Amino acid sequence: MYELSVEGNFSAAHQVKGYSGDCADIHGHTYRIEVRIRIKKLDKLGMSMDFRKVKKALESILIKLDHKNLNKLPYFKKYNATAEYIAKYIFNEIRKKIKMIYSVSVWEGHNNKITYYEEAK
Repeated sequence: MYELSVEGNFSAAHQVKGYSGDCADIHGHTYRIEVRIRIKKLDKLGMSMDFRKVKKALESILIKLDHKNLNKLPYFKKYNATAEYIAKYIFNEIRKKIKMIYSVSVWEGHNNKITYYEEAK
């Protein structure tokens, strides 16, 4: 089994609705994202997957989030714009392009990270 990892980042504003504290007000973060792909077999070149394919898929999602107020985007009108739901959103969007996705991690600042993955069925 091989695990490939690609990182990206974006900056955005959000507020956590229903939270009693500073995060209830609109504020911003520079988010760091890590996408992890698990692959059982190498291709004929000895590669698990071209890093560029994963990076391109991730960038196509992050550009839609970058410098936005996340709460105004359709997905986050239904779900609170927390790091947890950001991770799940990115996971689901990447999965549309790359089926072997294993997890998505979101850093909200330098020291706070959440990881979303789904258990095998």
